[in-house]
Amino acid sequence: MELNLDSEVLKAYGFNKENIKITQIGTGLINRTYLLSPSGTTKQYILQNINTLVFVNPQAVADNLKAIANYLLTKFPEYLFVKPISTIDGAEMAFINEEYWRLLPFVEDTVSLDVLVDENQAYEAAKQFGKLSRLLDDFDASTLEPTIPGFHDLGLRFKQFTEAIIEASMELKELAKAEIDDALRYKYLLDFFKSYSHRADFPDRVMHHDTKISNVLLNAETFEGVCVIDLDTIMPGKFISDLGDMLRTYLCAFSENEIDLSKVKIRINYFEATVKGYLSEMKNILTDTEKELILFSGRYMIYMQALRFLTDFLSGNAYYQTNYPTQNLDRARNQFRLLQEISANEKELQDIIDGNL
Repeated sequence: MELNLDSEVLKAYGFNKENIKITQIGTGLINRTYLLSPSGTTKQYILQNINTLVFVNPQAVADNLKAIANYLLTKFPEYLFVKPISTIDGAEMAFINEEYWRLLPFVEDTVSLDVLVDENQAYEAAKQFGKLSRLLDDFDASTLEPTIPGFHDLGLRFKQFTEAIIEASMELKELAKAEIDDALRYKYLLDFFKSYSHRADFPDRVMHHDTKISNVLLNAETFEGVCVIDLDTIMPGKFISDLGDMLRTYLCAFSENEIDLSKVKIRINYFEATVKGYLSEMKNILTDTEKELILFSGRYMIYMQALRFLTDFLSGNAYYQTNYPTQNLDRARNQFRLLQEISANEKELQDIIDGNL
């Protein structure tokens, strides 16, 4: 899909509208993304429009990335951190017609995947996310601003769920009766997390917070990990956010949109690859408490996502895009089944963790 953009956006970065090819790319649901191919050069660039409905403070995103980029450049200059390119006026973003834009270098000879096709890709992705966390181990996470406050706050998500029950119609509550019961039954996961949350060796770290496979660039030929991308959600958080979301999204061959629950199975080899990749970078960084919570991290993130889908269903599908009225309810069912799969395979999964620590 080729299209035109406001020439003022292009001018902000020194481009001429007449001498550039513009193609919309990517499958992301948040920011609009374009590939810029200026004539007369082989260099290409990524231009993104920042969704201010999600990122209400774009300057916080820019400030976080600048601070991290400066730290990594000083401490680990060889590390490829895909930071925004300044405008010709030296700004981190362009503000044109009430919209924020940013320009990024296009990383040549790489691919990003929407679906994992073998466990080595899971290993490489987990290794890259772990590597970023390891390199930022000494960075003061408290100096970063939350770009989406409460994003992975399970307590907040449970509160929103209980409020949605109160406000929901009897019809919706009846349709979701079994899932509401499941959500209440699994509340012990929130209570368990709270019992650990104030431990001194359960620190806030610099976390990516969106570790789906498409947010890692792999070498186009070897599929070795190259770098992490889509850095808007980098902010303080627990290690659970990154590893847990990898476990949530890498282990099953089918997404949360799968309605045949018999297909919602854990791939043990993908679990092992993900854990190995992550711990190859983080084994000597994680504290004893964090190591205790490796398997729990998957439970935490799966339960939280189930709550979010169920809450949205009870609220009239106000947040997640749906193709039919009960899709968010089906998504919640899918995630509750994934939770059951974790429990059913707990001993084998924990043995894999123990064998890699």
